[in-house]
Amino acid sequence: MSTSLATTKNAAMPRPEYPRPDWQRRDWLNLNGAWQFQFDRENAGKTEQWYGWAADPYASTITVPFSWASPLSGIGSQEKGIGWYCRDASWSPAHANDRVFLRFGAVDYSCDVWINESLVGSHEGGYGTFEFDVTDVWKRDAANRIAVRAEDNDRDYQARGKQGYGEIRGIWQPVWLEARPSDFIHHARFATGIDGTIEVTATVHARQAGLATLSFSFAEGEVRHVIPLQLVEGVNEIVTSFNVDQPRLWSPEEPNLYEGEIVLEAGSGGRDIVSTYFGIREIGTALVGERQYRWITLNGKPIYLNGTLDQSYHPTGYFTYPTDEEMENEIYMMKRLGLNFVRIHIKPEEPRKLYWADKLGILVMEDMPCFWGNPDESARASYVSEAREVIERDYNHPSIFSWVMFNETWGLKTNSDQVGLSSDQLHPSNYLPETQNWVREIYQWAKKLDPTRIIEDNSATLFDHVESDINTWHFYINGYKELREHLQDVVDKTFPGSPFNYIGGNVQTDAPLMNSECGNVWGIEGGAGDSDLAWHYRYMMNEFRRHDKLCGFVFTEFRDVTNEFNGYYRLDGTDKKFGYEWFVPGMTIADLHAPDFIVIDAPPCQTVNAGATVAVPLLRSSYSDRYFGQELQLNWELWYDQLGSRVVADQGKLLLGWNGYGVSPLQSLQLTLPKQDAVAVLALRLQTASGETVMRNFTTFDVRSGSADGQIYGLEGGVVNVPVPAFTEHDWAYQWNAIQGQKANGGPTGRFVYNVQLPDHNEQSVIGHMEILFEASAKRLLARNIEGGEYKRPDLSFMLGADANTERNPNTYYMTDAVRHDSTVNVIIDGLKVDSIYLPDDPADSRGVLSWHYQSESNKLDEAGSYGYLCRIEVPSALAAKLNRSRSFTLELEVKEGGLALYGRNAGRYPIDILVTYR
Repeated sequence: MSTSLATTKNAAMPRPEYPRPDWQRRDWLNLNGAWQFQFDRENAGKTEQWYGWAADPYASTITVPFSWASPLSGIGSQEKGIGWYCRDASWSPAHANDRVFLRFGAVDYSCDVWINESLVGSHEGGYGTFEFDVTDVWKRDAANRIAVRAEDNDRDYQARGKQGYGEIRGIWQPVWLEARPSDFIHHARFATGIDGTIEVTATVHARQAGLATLSFSFAEGEVRHVIPLQLVEGVNEIVTSFNVDQPRLWSPEEPNLYEGEIVLEAGSGGRDIVSTYFGIREIGTALVGERQYRWITLNGKPIYLNGTLDQSYHPTGYFTYPTDEEMENEIYMMKRLGLNFVRIHIKPEEPRKLYWADKLGILVMEDMPCFWGNPDESARASYVSEAREVIERDYNHPSIFSWVMFNETWGLKTNSDQVGLSSDQLHPSNYLPETQNWVREIYQWAKKLDPTRIIEDNSATLFDHVESDINTWHFYINGYKELREHLQDVVDKTFPGSPFNYIGGNVQTDAPLMNSECGNVWGIEGGAGDSDLAWHYRYMMNEFRRHDKLCGFVFTEFRDVTNEFNGYYRLDGTDKKFGYEWFVPGMTIADLHAPDFIVIDAPPCQTVNAGATVAVPLLRSSYSDRYFGQELQLNWELWYDQLGSRVVADQGKLLLGWNGYGVSPLQSLQLTLPKQDAVAVLALRLQTASGETVMRNFTTFDVRSGSADGQIYGLEGGVVNVPVPAFTEHDWAYQWNAIQGQKANGGPTGRFVYNVQLPDHNEQSVIGHMEILFEASAKRLLARNIEGGEYKRPDLSFMLGADANTERNPNTYYMTDAVRHDSTVNVIIDGLKVDSIYLPDDPADSRGVLSWHYQSESNKLDEAGSYGYLCRIEVPSALAAKLNRSRSFTLELEVKEGGLALYGRNAGRYPIDILVTYR
């Protein structure tokens, strides 16, 4: 029988697609699904011949291709050691003389494979793909028993990467049978030039010597190339080249692929047909203009790399995605953020996800998995073996532009008690000179193996490069001033001959400067917990784009993962709300990733006097020639929210001739701030002549009048200002103030009581109309609010499954997302309920301007970014008449369930305390 792709697709089989769309044959059988499984704790399986027909030790069923530690495997055990797999399969190739290969995407860590009680081969290494020719033992007309013994004991020399998030154990990539003629194409490498030159290095395995032809057909026959071959028995290395006329180049914006087939027709009979593809693109570095430092280039042009760190982790499949659709969605979700590249962290990516990166268009920086023990001979040998497998497997993916050989010196320190921590700056001597020399050798080895890509020796956090095509570094810093100073320091110390960021007497070349990890999670004392990153992210993007010398960044990270909550998305893929659209209509995070960018060279918020004039410096940052030669229009608007009404204080436009790469100054904007208390927003929109928006940006001002009357808010009549923390009583089970006392919290049930004194009759003869305004949200009680908080220094245990006790972390305040925590506040005056206001959530994001601006410490968060909703209550006429006589009242703000947070003048997004207006 012959089983094709179409007939293997069924609902019961996980991952039914052909695993390697970059190298695909038509005649194959998917072996994913149910296998028998048994742990071998006594290592008795070989002796007792668990691979045999008569053996029956298997007590469990496992779902391949999922790690036995993962929930989707059906085993869900973290146990390391030996696991045995067994299944029967009946299959015959479509052509009687074809050979049968058993293929494994990956097995961690070592494995032995039997077919019908015959050992067909062994493999060691947890990430590489491998195969066995099982033709001689495969029964084409009967059932076949396949047995696999997998052993994973977490040896120090094993490449493990960041498996602490979820252990890769046993079979964790697809398994399949594949038919090939006796003469077949084993491999082909495509090296492409943007002039259309395609150089191919292929390997052909021949059963016997003879004549053959190798033909290439791509783009529905548009590209054809045929060469005659004189094959020798065994392995044949073939080098050939052809040209593509008017090549359609591959880029993230236009991910053009040349899809087609390679066909081997041998004189001995049989045709080997391999479906594959290539993308025409060139990665490089170049000196642009008069600069003495290089930029990264794609297809001969500078490119600014907006990237993210991807742990490629799934909560149920761990490092194996449950479906192909989810891998496609991952790439889509990156692109919708405006990102153009991703760093796959400490592991090679699944081939099908790399296929979607090729197909949808995103550049990939792929890491080699690290080991965690000493860099001794056994570790070095196993590392090189796996690195070779990774590079050879993934060489043809046009999306991959860089190989990262090591990360943060992990596995490179000798006898260090903190070999895995990026914070191990107290032990630099553990990175021994001989190990540094070995890393240089690995860089040079990889460069020889693949001269078409950027090679990085070590993605550095301890300033310890030795030799590299790019000069990268990591930082995790919170606070505008601190981040700005750090970036400036790095840029100032980066030049050819500088010893900065290098170790062992090595110095910088003119290699491109790029950040390869950044964020604020590790820059917060005790870790940032689960908190807003939107505010920090915007000013960090501004600071990056200030520097002509910087050509990209890697934000940590794409999704939240286990104990890290600093992703663009939640672990389940749901959105976080950044809130940028409130500042500039239509703005999303993608605006901060535009290749043509307007930098606002100013703090994210400044305290200014009402009516003051300020200058706002602007910079132009361009890493695209799309608009060169055009005149772009910068439209700006200064606006503020006047207690629910949007007021435009000033606006204007600048016409900008758009030419040249890099960063250059623009005319500063001169702004006159409102004459009242307000959170003022400078909103920018860069547009083409036809009105197309190129990007958006903003900055904010806390405008303070210093006045105490109603005019400070532009209100008609008078105002009584009641400070939020000035409540006279409360009956909450849990109550505390935050943000330097400017925010009052209570939960889960209770009330705040305020005594309000109105002006006497001499000051205001008649009070005919009254309103009460305040900013409030629900209040979600965290474990620390109830039981107290505790700092836990971020360490390797967070990556290895230790509970970070997120809700006990004093920095945690959940960023706004799809999960809502609501409540309803009852407004009671002198015992009479006058209104109920629904509070939809307890949010925190960039809209909490004042809660960010008045943080007292940059590396600690005190309910940062939290804000509420403007509540406005008109006092009923009958009650107003009573208050006109009494000139005082008791205000109760009561919640039956869901808690209450009240925001004062220096908290939230409205610069008010509790306001009682009258006229």
